[in-house]
Amino acid sequence: MSEKRDDMGDDWPGHTSPCVGHAAEQGDVVGRKYDHEKPRMDLIPPRAEWAMAEVLTYGAQKYGEDNWRLVENRRARYLAAALRHINAYREGRETDEETLMHHLAHAMCCLAFIVEEET
Repeated sequence: MSEKRDDMGDDWPGHTSPCVGHAAEQGDVVGRKYDHEKPRMDLIPPRAEWAMAEVLTYGAQKYGEDNWRLVENRRARYLAAALRHINAYREGRETDEETLMHHLAHAMCCLAFIVEEET
């Protein structure tokens, strides 16, 4: 069988290479997905991701969705905020007094804002 790929690495319908539907019908052909060079999103620790989502939800309810993008001098202010949360954790305080959420989840969000803007 010949294989043809598009730019995303997926098989095009109608070509002679097998597709997932065909594999399920035939039972002897395996579907393909060319994603071996793509980032492994499944490696993100799920509890950390969940904790960030909780902090972001709290922030969206308090300030509005994506309000962080409107903050002046974002890089310096969110770096300072991340350091405050990290230092609070280093001092033995696991949860933020206002939100009752993990200080490091707050720090991760602050750092994510900086990464989002710089990449």
